[in-house]
Formats: sequence, structure tokens, C-alpha cells
Amino acid sequence: MPPPRKIDLMPEEFRDWLHQALKEGGWSGYTKIADDLNTKLQAAGYEVSIGKSAVHEYGQEYREFVKYQEQASQWAADWMNDNGLEEEAQRHNVLFQMVTTLAFKVMQSQMTKTGDEIKPQDLHFIGKMLKDIMHSSGIRQKLKDDERKRIEEDARKAAAAEMADNLDTASAEAGLSAKAAEALRNRVLGLKR
Repeated sequence: MPPPRKIDLMPEEFRDWLHQALKEGGWSGYTKIADDLNTKLQAAGYEVSIGKSAVHEYGQEYREFVKYQEQASQWAADWMNDNGLEEEAQRHNVLFQMVTTLAFKVMQSQMTKTGDEIKPQDLHFIGKMLKDIMHSSGIRQKLKDDERKRIEEDARKAAAAEMADNLDTASAEAGLSAKAAEALRNRVLGLKR
């Protein structure tokens, strides 16, 4: 079994920097990116050199991953926007099951490969997708709860305004003084002075 690639062994902070540099560089300029990466690694005390071809190969793989992730995100966003808020939790569950199934299929195919064919970032990318979906599911639930609270608050305010209008009308029809009408309004609406 061949040793893992140097890029795959780098600390996560350097891989994150590499991902950002690849995106910002428009998936080109691999020589400069490799030079900058090696400078960062050496400054941090690592005695390793990553070649331009290794950065290029990794960059192409990462570019494919980003492309598929963006397509999947857009598809999921379109799908979710086409349906109502109440169905979102169910859609997240379905989407999570789809990605879990995909992860299982990839792991199955990885198990049939020999060591030199297995790419650690394939498993890393699937794990990241699962984590992102679980995280977004929590965000969606919070948005849903916030929306429900906002609707309830709006309904409460509208009901209070309507009741205040009705009290003003009834007070005027009954000929109450302004002070008596205000006291009645505060008492009925639960306002304190």
C-alpha cells in the first residue's frame, strides 16, 4: 500500500488555506499556490515540500467537489423553495437519507479498491456534506420556529389593535370621558400605567 499523499497529511488549517487559495485563484496559478503553501508550511516548522503537480491534482479534485456541492446546494434550495415551510423538516430528512445512501455507496466502492486507489478526501468530503446537512437542518428548524413566533406575535398585535379600536368606538358611543375611556382600555388590554 503506497503512503498517503503529502497534501492529505497536512494539518487542516493548511488544507483550509489551500481550498481558499484555489477558489480565489480561479482554479489556476498552481505554481504560485504551491510556492505560497510551501512557504507557509516552512514558516510553521514543517519540513515538507508540496509540488505544483500535487497541488494541481488536488485542486482539480477539490474543484469537482465544489462544483458538485454547489449543484447539490442549488438543487436542494430550489426544491425547498418550491415547497412550503412546514415540509422543510421532512425534506431535510429525505436529503440526509439521500446523502447517507451516497456515502454508503462510496464507502462500498472504496472497500473494493486497493490502497493506492483510495482517496482520503473522498471520505472527508462526504463527511463534510453530512455535517453541513445536519447543521443546516438545525438552522432551518430555528428559522421555522422564529417564523412561527413572528406570525404569532403579529397576530397578537393585530388582535390587540382591533380590540383597542373596538373599545374606543364603544367608549365613544357610551359617552365616556377620555380619562374613563383610557382607564377602561388599559384595564381590558392589560396595559399598566
